[in-house]
Amino acid sequence: MEFDEMHERGLALRRELFGEDAVARRMGAMGEFGEPLQRMVNAYSYGDVWQRPQLDRRSRSLAMIGITAALGRPTELKVHVSGALRNGTTPEEIREVLLLVALYAGLPAGIDAHKAALEAIEAHAAQASPAPGRESR
Repeated sequence: MEFDEMHERGLALRRELFGEDAVARRMGAMGEFGEPLQRMVNAYSYGDVWQRPQLDRRSRSLAMIGITAALGRPTELKVHVSGALRNGTTPEEIREVLLLVALYAGLPAGIDAHKAALEAIEAHAAQASPAPGRESR
């Protein structure tokens, strides 16, 4: 598969996993300077590895949560928690992965990961809930 095809395929999946707005923000965050990096992320991460059939998206999301938490990358962790919630992973499953991180990567990593994940879970819940006074009838 050609790089451009992998990029387009990956961009489509990335938008599905994280939402159009979130992807646009992340892709534009570093402007023209970061464009080559974003194309690599789209092509290789989401256009290739994330689309392999051996693991489902929920499993990949849980793995990414564990990896980003263990590496102490709270910004990326929040992104992957948000994506995991969008693709059906529960907060309880996320918590279980973070408990493993605390056990095997250390309590400081686990504590920071719990804080970051909770922020992402609360943000996801706020988006899913109607604004006060806007409840559907």
